[in-house]
Amino acid sequence: MDKMGGFVDFNPDKDIPSLERKVLFVTGGTAGLGSVTVRALAKHKPEHIYFSGRNKKAGESLIAEIRQTIPSCALTFLEMDLSSLASVKAAAQKFAHGRLDVLICNAGIMAKPPALSKDGYEIQFATNHIGHAMLIQQLLPAMLKTAAIPGADVRIVCLSSDGWASHPRGGIKFSELKTVQEGFYGAGIRYGQSKLANVVYAAELARRYPSITTVSIHPGVINTGLVTSLPYMRKWPLSGLQSESE
Repeated sequence: MDKMGGFVDFNPDKDIPSLERKVLFVTGGTAGLGSVTVRALAKHKPEHIYFSGRNKKAGESLIAEIRQTIPSCALTFLEMDLSSLASVKAAAQKFAHGRLDVLICNAGIMAKPPALSKDGYEIQFATNHIGHAMLIQQLLPAMLKTAAIPGADVRIVCLSSDGWASHPRGGIKFSELKTVQEGFYGAGIRYGQSKLANVVYAAELARRYPSITTVSIHPGVINTGLVTSLPYMRKWPLSGLQSESE
């Protein structure tokens, strides 16, 4: 949308500028919005695209697909489970470039049953926020170094959601993050808590590191696995809002 609330046509094939000499990183790049993002970026001659996910076979398949039409495209898949801080750190250590121009924190889960992550945090908060926060901290030195290059345009894009508004009363329940938050906190409220974290974390990153453009965005309700995997009674209110398929 533009500043007046109207829709703006955007064609990624022609509206994404040249990405020559730029290094990019997309989380959750093996399916849904993530895979579409990787495909779109690959058409604009980036120096290198890193993308992560839990499914190594899907990552390899996407690389093979892109290279059929763009043989010169340099891509690296990093196997990473955002619900495990050890997995995030191990994947980040395989980032082999000295620069990073764009980090798109796309991966996420929604409306999951009560559970704890491998590190003992509520699973949606762990996956949607804590894992990405760890990844950002691991990659921040490379991004700050890149931002110091004359003419650089370094960005962190955090995919949040309008669902942030369903957070618990009072905001994030820090004292309860190491519980499954059952009872009063339904799956939608727990999801909203994690999406609120995306918003406020991006705002604080922007304040602390002004040389990097950091934003949180609501991508819209899209017909991807995040929605189609929902139980029917949770899915049907969203059906009229879905705008495109993965």
